[in-house]
Amino acid sequence: MTPLCILVSAAARAAHGDAIARALDGRAHALVTPEDDAAHAAEIAFVSRDVTGLSTKHEILPETQRFYAAMAASPRLRWVQVHSAGMDRAIYTELQQKGVMLSTSAGSNAEVVAQTAVAGLLALGRRFPELIAAQRRGEWSPLIHRPLPPDIHGQTATIVGWGEIGQAIARILAAIGLQIQVVRSSGAPTDQGHACCAYEQIAQLLPASDWLILACPLTARTQQLIDAAALRALPRGAGVINVARGDVLDEAALIAALDSGHLGGAYLDVFAHEPLAPDSPLWSMPQVLATPHSAGFSAGNAQRVVQLFLGNLRRYAQGQTPQRLAPAA
Repeated sequence: MTPLCILVSAAARAAHGDAIARALDGRAHALVTPEDDAAHAAEIAFVSRDVTGLSTKHEILPETQRFYAAMAASPRLRWVQVHSAGMDRAIYTELQQKGVMLSTSAGSNAEVVAQTAVAGLLALGRRFPELIAAQRRGEWSPLIHRPLPPDIHGQTATIVGWGEIGQAIARILAAIGLQIQVVRSSGAPTDQGHACCAYEQIAQLLPASDWLILACPLTARTQQLIDAAALRALPRGAGVINVARGDVLDEAALIAALDSGHLGGAYLDVFAHEPLAPDSPLWSMPQVLATPHSAGFSAGNAQRVVQLFLGNLRRYAQGQTPQRLAPAA
């Protein structure tokens, strides 16, 4: 049987070489890195988190580009396991167009992203940005001195995207006492009985939304789904949470809606261009929490991704289709 040639990072080879050998149960294989002469023979590639590093889909650092180039230059490449859930990087589209299978790590960080999204909602709802600003000024400024924040219990959250992240967010918010509405690919009722509509009908749920939470994949249907009209349809004082992709939301329209006071606040982990430009007003708007695409980072995620890869590697070596395949580009 022909040895399997697997493209990995040097760090992944050092850390997981033995586990890969066990997953292959004695099958001959070679672990190569982009610097190796045999990289062009790779049949499989594992894009671990260290490969991406600090690169974004907009700005790719040299070490990441070397790995991408090695994948693109390998005529034998058949399957790639990616550490992320999103498949909206140009390299992945290029590989899919060549017939390469891509499997995602969707779900590996769902609980972490959900917790982060809910933390953003609670921080905004309890006015933490202004309380922290007062702390930094050394100023005793109780909320009692101004209009009090509304109770979060009993509010309505509209969750856009009903994958593992969206459902985890809903479960936590329901426990806190929020009412849940769902926008997803299909308008079919959810198993939990939440009000639901398809992406194209989102306007019907927006007027009753105290919180709009974006947790959907970026597709042709969700590109700029939340535009100026959608933001205007939200009630005054509503909050926006985006842990999906920056291009799901019209960023300029969001800034205008925040600046006008129509929106009460926003927690944003993703942006139209990453890294977010130093001169973006989002950095300094007092009602905005902005984090650098970090909602899904936690110590346990890397190992969960590795376990997904090892399970898929066993399937591939046995002639089976890897799980969590990305939709065709």
